[in-house]
Amino acid sequence: MTRLARFPTPIAVRPDDLPVIAGAGLAGMMAALSLAPTPCLLLSASPLTREASSGWAQGGIAAAVGADDDVALQVADTLAAGDGLCDETAVRAIVGGGPRAIERLAGFGVRFDRDADGRPMLGLEAAHSRRRIVHARGDGTGAEIVRALADAVRATASITVVEGAVLTRLLVEDGAVAGAEIRVQGRPQTVRSRQVVIATGGVGGLFLDTTNPLGSTGSGLAVAARAGAALGDLEFIQFHPTALAVQSGAPPLALAGSAPMSLVSEAVRGEGATLIDETGARFMQSELAPRDVVSRAVWHHLAAGHSVFLDARTALGERFATRFPGINAACSSHGIEPASMPIPIRPAAHYHMGGIAVDAEGRSSLPGLWACGEAACTGLHGANRLASNSLLEAAVCGEAVAASLQRHPTGASARAVPLPAAGPAGAARDPMLQPVRQILSRDVGVLRDAAGLQRAVAALAPMAQASDAALLGLMIAQSALARQESRGGHFRTDHPARHELAVRRVWTAAQAFFGALCALPQQRRAS
Repeated sequence: MTRLARFPTPIAVRPDDLPVIAGAGLAGMMAALSLAPTPCLLLSASPLTREASSGWAQGGIAAAVGADDDVALQVADTLAAGDGLCDETAVRAIVGGGPRAIERLAGFGVRFDRDADGRPMLGLEAAHSRRRIVHARGDGTGAEIVRALADAVRATASITVVEGAVLTRLLVEDGAVAGAEIRVQGRPQTVRSRQVVIATGGVGGLFLDTTNPLGSTGSGLAVAARAGAALGDLEFIQFHPTALAVQSGAPPLALAGSAPMSLVSEAVRGEGATLIDETGARFMQSELAPRDVVSRAVWHHLAAGHSVFLDARTALGERFATRFPGINAACSSHGIEPASMPIPIRPAAHYHMGGIAVDAEGRSSLPGLWACGEAACTGLHGANRLASNSLLEAAVCGEAVAASLQRHPTGASARAVPLPAAGPAGAARDPMLQPVRQILSRDVGVLRDAAGLQRAVAALAPMAQASDAALLGLMIAQSALARQESRGGHFRTDHPARHELAVRRVWTAAQAFFGALCALPQQRRAS
């Protein structure tokens, strides 16, 4: 059985080389399980299975396992959705690993939905040319995967799980990772190790409207950036077009931000649901266009004063509750019955295509640091993620990172060293998070322009030295300002055209601070 370490008992680790994995969603748990029997330390910010974005995923895993499908078709769909910025080598490797990922997850106990002959039931989502979304418990795929992997982790003696543990800083010696500072239930501690994996998820919590856990603030990206690692494709944030909009009495574009918004999965549109306004009229030719296209269309319609709904009454009717039990329950809790009523929706920050820039093995530019899952920028997604490719990436790359860790042992010893108390006990909270959320939601959202992005840079720069959220927000805003075109999840109203030359960009924290200093005089002149 796995060991569960909780403060105030010091983290008990073996006196040999011990990889540290920060993040216990699908990617982090897959990495830990794939390392077995090599011992590792798995840090979970909350009790295992809770608050991981993976567990909130509804649609499923995109994998070419259908009789009419093959890897080449999924590769083509992924490249098309990525709008010219995918790394084709990474796409072929990750998509090619899809069938094996399904088998491995099933081997860990994931109960995928299957037909009478035992074959996976396959759903259709936007921009896919085939039904290839492997799902579980209807719309509970993420929760089922996290449940099964958590059970497997608990049963694996080589994995030491530390709950309530948050990565706060990387220790760097001689240009390479030498350990990690963490907070365990609010108390500081350091772990000496020369192999650290960041699998802490995305950045949705930096926005007021998000479908992510509010703790998904890109903390792992900021930690990596402060240590000197390069981040890539930061400007590309996917806003899901159909988050459940239930703020009572709020105007169409009012931002809430008090709690995560429930997601109404793209799979609902895959089953034939349509987008309508308050008059009952459709305003899109295809509800299964790429997500960035649908999100902008919904945003424009809301900005024009309309309300927008997802109508599944004809396509699904009474079958809605069976096919999408989780969504049905979320709607019902707000007095909405999807079988007989249209569902009010609006766009919300959902997925980050950018992250810590990594190679095919998940290695970052900083020796000793790996990344996987949404925290990593592998090149799979390009400018716009193809629906349900994210769980695929987490599963495939979690295993790939584990293999890389084993191929590149450091020989360093890992040991836990208590630090003296620094500040009050309790969960570390960034006091600047709420202002950052307001700034990014206002100026770095679905639609962007130079004036808003410059305003964001000027507002975030003074906070970035002391705040991880502000640092990452600053780097995102600068990336968006530098890309003077519209592509995928990044749309500039002042540069609506797409450049013929597709260029990917990487950023470091040093570049961010220097860029902010250079931008300040320009901002003052503009004002």
